[in-house]
Amino acid sequence: MKFVVLSDLHLGPPGVAVNGLDPAARLAAGIAAINRDHADADFVAIAGDLADLGETAAYEALKRLLAPLAMPCHITIGNHDNRQAFLSVFGEELADPAGLVSKAIDHDGYRVILLDTTTPGTHAGALCDGRRDWLATRLDEAADRPVIVIMHHHANRLSLPVDDIPLADGAGFARLLKRHPDIRMVIAGHVHLTTSGIWHGIPMTTLAGSHYSVNAHLPGMTGQQLRLEGPAQMAVVLADEEGVTVHFQDYLPRHLELASGLFSHG
Repeated sequence: MKFVVLSDLHLGPPGVAVNGLDPAARLAAGIAAINRDHADADFVAIAGDLADLGETAAYEALKRLLAPLAMPCHITIGNHDNRQAFLSVFGEELADPAGLVSKAIDHDGYRVILLDTTTPGTHAGALCDGRRDWLATRLDEAADRPVIVIMHHHANRLSLPVDDIPLADGAGFARLLKRHPDIRMVIAGHVHLTTSGIWHGIPMTTLAGSHYSVNAHLPGMTGQQLRLEGPAQMAVVLADEEGVTVHFQDYLPRHLELASGLFSHG
C-alpha cells in the first residue's frame, strides 16, 4: 500500500492571504507534485486544519483544489476547522454516526483510521466517550491486521511549545491503542514540524504540512520559536506485511522567517 498524507492547509477564502502566504497556491503545488510523483498512490489522506478560520468559502475552495487529484481523497479535520461548515460543502455522508469526521479504510491488508480529534472552543484535541467507543470498535474489528492511525493533534510530548495544545489524556489514548496487537504508526499534523518517536511502544510521527513551518525550539534554546515560510511538505507512506516507512517530500523548499506581525490572530 502507498498513500500520501497532507496536513495544515490553512486555506482562506479565494484571494485571501493567510499569514502572508497563499495557501491555495501552496496546496495546488502539492497536488501537482502528488499527481506527478505519486500517481500510483492508493489514496491521499488529509489530517486536518483544512481552513484557517473555518469559513465555508475556504472549504468550497478546497473542494475545487482537490478536483485534479488522480486518486481518492479521505479527510479529517483539525482545531482551525468548523465541522458543520466542512460537512455542508463536502457532504453530511462524510460524518460518522456521531456527526464526527472519522472513518476507517481497509486496503491491502491494513486498516487505516482517520480520527477526528477536534473539540470546538479550544485548539487542543480531545476524545469524548463516543469517539473512544468508536475507535475501540474500529480497532477490535481489525484485530487480524495492522493499523495506521491518522489524526490532527499529536498525543506524545514533543518538548516543544505546541505541547500546550496536544490531544488531552494522551495516556488514555495510548491505553486505547494498545488494545490492538499491531499499531504500525500514528501520523499527526498540528505541530507544523517533522518529528518521529516511540511513545508507549507506539511509533509516532508528525509532518510539517502545507502552510508555514516552525523550527525545533527545544528546552534550553533562547528566544522565541521561529515561524518559517517553508517547507510545504507531504508524507508518503509505504506499507507492506513487514512494516511501514514514511518519507517526507518537500514540494516548496524555502525556509525564510516570517514576520511576527503576520500572526496577530494566533
